Amino acid sequence: MTIYQLRPYQSEAVQNTVSHFKKSDDAAVIVLPTGAGKSLVIAELARIAKRKILVLAHVKELVEQNSEKYKSYGLEASIFSAGLKQKSLIHQVTFASIQSIAKNLDKLDEAYSLVIIDECHRVNLETSSQYAQVINQLKIHNTSLKVLGLTATPYRMGIGWIYHEHYHGFVRGGDDAPFKKCIYELPLRYMIKNEFLTPPNMIDAAISHYDFSSIPTDSFGRFDNQEMSLLLKDSQRVTKAIIDQIVELAQNRLGVMIFASTIEHAKEILTYLPQDDCAKSRSALVIGDTEISQRDRIITEFKQQKIKFLVNVSVLTTGFDAPHVDFIAILRPTESVSLYQQIVGRGLRLSDNKKDCLVIDYASNGYDIFYPEVGSKKPDSDSEPVQVLCPGCGFANMFWGKTDNDGKVIEHFGRRCQGVLESEDTSQQCDFRFRFKQCDSCGAENDIAARKCHECDCAIVDPDDKLKAALNLKDALVLRCSGMQFEEISEFKVKITYFDEDGASCDEVYNFENSGSIFYFNQAFGKRLLAGQEPTYFKSLSQALDKQAFFTAPDFVIARKMNKKNRGAWRIVEKLFDYEGNYRKANQM
Repeated sequence: MTIYQLRPYQSEAVQNTVSHFKKSDDAAVIVLPTGAGKSLVIAELARIAKRKILVLAHVKELVEQNSEKYKSYGLEASIFSAGLKQKSLIHQVTFASIQSIAKNLDKLDEAYSLVIIDECHRVNLETSSQYAQVINQLKIHNTSLKVLGLTATPYRMGIGWIYHEHYHGFVRGGDDAPFKKCIYELPLRYMIKNEFLTPPNMIDAAISHYDFSSIPTDSFGRFDNQEMSLLLKDSQRVTKAIIDQIVELAQNRLGVMIFASTIEHAKEILTYLPQDDCAKSRSALVIGDTEISQRDRIITEFKQQKIKFLVNVSVLTTGFDAPHVDFIAILRPTESVSLYQQIVGRGLRLSDNKKDCLVIDYASNGYDIFYPEVGSKKPDSDSEPVQVLCPGCGFANMFWGKTDNDGKVIEHFGRRCQGVLESEDTSQQCDFRFRFKQCDSCGAENDIAARKCHECDCAIVDPDDKLKAALNLKDALVLRCSGMQFEEISEFKVKITYFDEDGASCDEVYNFENSGSIFYFNQAFGKRLLAGQEPTYFKSLSQALDKQAFFTAPDFVIARKMNKKNRGAWRIVEKLFDYEGNYRKANQM
């Protein structure tokens, strides 16, 4: 029997779990970096449980790893996994693969107090999903079933954050997120600083890199496979040069993991790697179609350091534990900070004779492994995580954005403040919106994707419908606004001219002697000053002109022809800000 001394953060994670479930039945999540010892946290929670619990994982390797850690306490546990050739539920604690247990729901015929889900960022609680089926079956026998998830990356491209609220007082995902609250999180930087993980040595090798920037991605951050294959086919010389460099740099390394873009790419890589029988230069490939027994053999030999170079395609990013790995070569693109961190994390576990882990990104992903996850797809290659303070509550939000040479945020893509306002009995998300769609009926600010006003419940006209209607009118002008210019025409009046990317323009005048004109100016521009970071109510023209460089221009301007007396003139009837729709904005491809 092994007696483990939990690290302080592992004990804190366990304590937070017990405290949370004493007060609430809400599903909770713990976020620990790869290599932080989630299996020990699971083992301790299972050890102190007084009733039956079920520990789920998506691959047999994790089922086996978690169960072995628990059994090392000298405790007995059941395993329910076809891949491990065991299907038992007799003990108080059962470690199961989600696929196997979901096919045997009828066997879950008694009360369980807790379900623990490892790598829970994969969870989908739609009624047809395997996780939902298992949880719903268990709730038949215990309506107060507790659900706990553990992951290093609580975010999925195209879906978003897997939890709604963070214990530090801010909002991430929506109300429908699979987990209600993150109850504990430990940053990667802490783990490395305190020597719980191996420091990464991230270098930019002086050699040709792949350029995947021209390949489109879908909402899940997935690159078009066909276009990627064509690019890689035309880059065979680059691939050969990269692998030659990897082999050279790996001479004094213990284990090398190479992450390829496609199966064809991985097979090509393998042809350039050493194929000697000597363990110091043996190479192998693992892909999704690799036969299970062959895959198990390759992984075992790699962990035993009988294989040095292990190439894979999207199969060893999670649930894979080989502490001796000290060289990570990334030859694939990813739009996900989380996936990038998972890949690098394969090489950060502690191991004897290991001082650091060499990390080389040959795909020019451009991520820092300490980047926080922003919670949305990266808008473009120039974007980076930026901190934006809420003018309403002061919360420090993290959004995609851009900075000037002095590091000042000049643009960001955040919508709503993520801060949580606490009162004695309740907590609610701050209602300040950096980007918004205004209700035509009551003037309330709504999310830019809203179809109904959250205040008056009136329908909000889709901007695409407004553009389509205007484009179908003979007397309407639609500008794809690429900029605007302020011109003082009197002591109290300013003319704002909006320019189309093709040179067309139209203008409007605001009179600061008129309270109504001041109101509409502030509705359009004052609230959006500096991308919503400094909303200001301007009372004078001089005040507005002093800040003109910081006003946000609309994305589209819709104008109508004026009456016969003003033949040729246009009257602006609509300005569309914060547009996200099907029509192309100015200067977009």
